[in-house]
Amino acid sequence: MAEAVGDAPVWERIAACRLCAPRFACTATRHAPRPVVWFRPGARLLIASQAPGARAHESGIPFSDASGARLREWMGISEDDFYDKSRVAIVPMGFCFPGYDAKGADIPPPAICAQTWRDPTMSVLPDIRLTLVVGGTAQAWHLGKGAVTERVRNWRDHAPELYALPHPSWRNTAWLKKNPWFAEEVLPSLRARVQDVLHG
Repeated sequence: MAEAVGDAPVWERIAACRLCAPRFACTATRHAPRPVVWFRPGARLLIASQAPGARAHESGIPFSDASGARLREWMGISEDDFYDKSRVAIVPMGFCFPGYDAKGADIPPPAICAQTWRDPTMSVLPDIRLTLVVGGTAQAWHLGKGAVTERVRNWRDHAPELYALPHPSWRNTAWLKKNPWFAEEVLPSLRARVQDVLHG
């Protein structure tokens, strides 16, 4: 049963969080917090990502963009499986879209989000069998400091319980072309493990 303060389970408390309202009001986007919360107890696969993008902020659905399509292709699963909260938990380091700076660049997720919500979230997800750590910010939290390429290249050090992945953003298309071993070596193992966890 989900841990709760009062009668509210942790996912409802996160959805109501407004800790970063003053911070977001100072960004170029000047947006209000809108936590994108996508998990339920019983999930077996954890996607530890960075933060929702602008489209996810608008839709309230994580990875509702081209990066989500690429991530699902990497995993070898359908949208139905990907968005099944009872099997797949999507827990970013920041639950809200962090916004853009004055130059239009992405702002990193504020550390206070993970510091506040990571432990309460993981406490209601005891059945996780596989963790996908997506992007540098999430990798730093889970694996400590290091370069994304080396973490991904050394995937065997953590498999089959954890896979470090580059962010599936279009910005990493050049990285994917430069590192063909990712598609040749990592993805077949990842897809087999995902199938085993979700359907085995």
